[in-house]
Amino acid sequence: MRRSGVLLPITSIPSKYGIGGFSKECYEFVDFLEKAGQSLWQILPLGPTGYGDSPYQSFSTYAGNPYFIDLEKLVEAGWITEEDCGEDRSSGEDRGIEGTAEADREAREHMRRTGREQHSETAEASVFGRYVDYGKIYETRFLILKKAYKNSHIEANAAFQAFCEENAYWLDDYALYMAVKNSFGGKSFCEWDEDIRFREPQALKYYQEKYAEEIGFIRFQQFLFEEQWFALKAYANEKGIRIIGDIPIYVAYDSADVWASPELFQLDEDLLPTGVAGCPPDLFSATGQLWGNPLYRWEYHKETEYDWWMKRISRCYELYDILRIDHFRGFDEYYSIPFGDPTAEFGSWKKGPGYDIFQVMKKKLGKREVIAEDLGLLTPSVVRLVKKSGYPGMKVLLFAFNAGEPSEYLPHNYEKNAVVYTGTHDNDTIEGWLESAKRADVSYAMKYLNVKRKKDIRWGMIRAALASTADTAVIPMQDYLGLDNSARMNLPSTLGDNWKWRLLPGELTDELAEKMAELAGLYGRTRRAEKN
Repeated sequence: MRRSGVLLPITSIPSKYGIGGFSKECYEFVDFLEKAGQSLWQILPLGPTGYGDSPYQSFSTYAGNPYFIDLEKLVEAGWITEEDCGEDRSSGEDRGIEGTAEADREAREHMRRTGREQHSETAEASVFGRYVDYGKIYETRFLILKKAYKNSHIEANAAFQAFCEENAYWLDDYALYMAVKNSFGGKSFCEWDEDIRFREPQALKYYQEKYAEEIGFIRFQQFLFEEQWFALKAYANEKGIRIIGDIPIYVAYDSADVWASPELFQLDEDLLPTGVAGCPPDLFSATGQLWGNPLYRWEYHKETEYDWWMKRISRCYELYDILRIDHFRGFDEYYSIPFGDPTAEFGSWKKGPGYDIFQVMKKKLGKREVIAEDLGLLTPSVVRLVKKSGYPGMKVLLFAFNAGEPSEYLPHNYEKNAVVYTGTHDNDTIEGWLESAKRADVSYAMKYLNVKRKKDIRWGMIRAALASTADTAVIPMQDYLGLDNSARMNLPSTLGDNWKWRLLPGELTDELAEKMAELAGLYGRTRRAEKN
């Protein structure tokens, strides 16, 4: 079955409250996908984020990000007022740079470069929501949610009680973790008092009682998140749009998962990691990538028939229709960096669980749709693992054009069982790539794509992805819009400017939807095309 979709994080949905969420704009994006002939929407992990704002470093592998809760629905419920939300509205500060005049200048210049100049009043009104200001949202959003919690009297709600009971296996630990973490000024559990750090029974009881209201508030956030997300997902599914979710291979050290189940991870007697995750030095980074996540005790997981993993993956399939497994090669071999090292230069490769975990998954969870993120330098054993799993791997067109050298990422080398992308959240946009690519690489891309002008490369790449033999094609929204690297989501191994980009109101036009639908139909990637 040939199909196509769009990569766009929830955070990038436009809204008047500074960050994308499960608001009416999210539903409008689903409508846009339907009109554009798409059947897939790929998002990034939905978990609550901390330092660095990365969705791949979450306080819980199960919980949802409270920032996504639609405040308008809380106003409709009578729990808060529009005035309560006033401090959380988008403003010039959301731009993430000094001064609204500079923000306006940059917006106008960007619109000029991309051919989307608009009336000055529209530009001035819309630019202020281009980037997420996570600091401002952190300072205001929880105050608003806390007021809604106090006015909701949610403890008497049968649906809330049922939610807490059904999700107790992760919710109890997460709610307590966040309440205790807040009581220690946001510090990770390794800096807590010893009794609660080691989960001594009397300490657990003490904190559960002392912070009962805070625990209830955190459960309330998760209840709203799940209720609103499932409503949005149901709407998308009814429109024929399936959700591709993302499961990071690792969890954050600063998480309820590690604190509640230290036996799952490579920790010492003080609950500090003995080794952490990352990637070795390569052409892109002379010192490698130091992610810092704790590594798994794979022998223990095998002994328990990967019970924790099966629960984690089952949760994902409640939230999503299709699962993209991040850093798939880590299941074959994982890179272990000594804890405390300042770089990833002196790590070593260790054996992972291999096919065993996926065999158990298929046995316990049945046949499920998976996308294997198999990017990077792949050893023969990784290639064999992907092939044995039967999961489609990823092909990224931006990796293909290297001055005529052979590349598995060129479309003529694809198998049907693959997912092709122009780029991912970790890559340049196409326009960003064109600004920095070598002249020889650009010339080669023009020849391969059969385009005469550099400015036509973007649509040439999109067409090549959609025309390829790969069963599935996913295009980042930034590439459909022709945005440069000011719209890039993430530059690996950096902090401060990632995960911020957002759509502006009005950028998703009927004309764009029609063009996307035309291409999807032309290359047999719509339901209508399947019938013809």
